[in-house]
Amino acid sequence: MSPIIKRGGDKFTLPSKYLLFILTILCVGLIAITFNTSVFNGSVNTFAGTAVVPFQKGITTVGVWMKGVADNLASIRALQKENDELRTQVEQLTIDNTNLEQDKYELTKLRELYELDAQYSDYKKIGARIIAKDAGNWYHSFVIDKGSDEGLEVDMNVIAGGGLVGRITDVGPDWAKVQTIIADNSSVSGTVLSASENLIATGDLELYNEGQIAFSKLVDEADKVSVGDKVVTSNISDKYLPGILIGYISTIEEDSNNLTKSGRITPVVQFGYMNEVLVIMKLKSSGE
Repeated sequence: MSPIIKRGGDKFTLPSKYLLFILTILCVGLIAITFNTSVFNGSVNTFAGTAVVPFQKGITTVGVWMKGVADNLASIRALQKENDELRTQVEQLTIDNTNLEQDKYELTKLRELYELDAQYSDYKKIGARIIAKDAGNWYHSFVIDKGSDEGLEVDMNVIAGGGLVGRITDVGPDWAKVQTIIADNSSVSGTVLSASENLIATGDLELYNEGQIAFSKLVDEADKVSVGDKVVTSNISDKYLPGILIGYISTIEEDSNNLTKSGRITPVVQFGYMNEVLVIMKLKSSGE
């Protein structure tokens, strides 16, 4: 039986063999399309395998590397922060250590002054701090922070570091100027304790570069004076109170007149390292 298709008012009859042929062509076409689709999918899969997958691997590798870099940067920042904190701690510890060293130094000096105060306990004394000094390495002249308001007067004796420093030469209301025994124009009448022989100790800044002061006019006919003997201020000094330690004999020489001797004394006070001194509140001239 042949299919009947109406067309307008007429009947169109399609033979069965034509219909079978059309269906056969249609099936073949579908098979071809299916085959071509498989080939296309295979080509896509092949392209993905050769191009896309390596690209994805590259992206993954770059991502892992970037993460590692980021982690390293984070670690570096953490180390830098820790280093900055440690540096700050070191700086603070350095400051604290310096302060402790300064406190220790000042405590040592105060103990020395205390011991010196006890050593010369017969004299009333007042402590003072050095606030200025003349140019040069040595304290041959300096200013202290006490003056006439505290009762200080010209020619009052100044001690520190175990012995004689010098005397006051000028005074203001809240300051006083001190000339030391190492100054070029300074002289002190001294006594060698072991022999009870007198001498004159004379300042010399050039000589003090060797840590020495000169002495002269020592009468020692019996050769009783020797190196290492202690020298103190004498009773006949017109400006210095007696018995204050000056230093120790370091050299002795016979003078050309064969009557007196000269030499050098090592002062007990270190005139390059002074911050505080004691002023003896008594004048030799008045006996107060």
